Amino acid sequence: MSQTSVYILWAAAILIFGIVEGITVQLVSVWFVIGAIAALIASFCGAGFLTQVIIFVAVSVAALIITRPLVKKFIKPKIQSTNADRCIGQTGVVCERIDNLAATGQVKVKGSVWTARSGTGACIEEGTLVKIERIEGVKVIVNTLEKE
Repeated sequence: MSQTSVYILWAAAILIFGIVEGITVQLVSVWFVIGAIAALIASFCGAGFLTQVIIFVAVSVAALIITRPLVKKFIKPKIQSTNADRCIGQTGVVCERIDNLAATGQVKVKGSVWTARSGTGACIEEGTLVKIERIEGVKVIVNTLEKE
């Protein structure tokens, strides 16, 4: 392979990986762009093709390892707390008998009435104090409070 062909190969790799990166906007090939740039520089310095390929792979992997934690930090979705989350851990009162099999049950917590299901699967009678364990969709999952 002629030296000009190698330059064209690495320039094309840079271009293709750059276009893929631009299209996906997911940081999937930016590391290969960096590796291809390093390989192109190595080819300008007179390195053999095998050495260029090794440099391409090594620099791409190194760039991925070095930048991945930073990328994850910036791309990590921010979980927005909602008012419903404030109910978790709160005490509520069963205002309609909770029966998971019959798909019935309601709990009043912080002035709002929620459809409720038992976390253990056991029926919970009206008037029982319960703790809100989690929210699944529009239902609160509750467990009875332990008597102290």
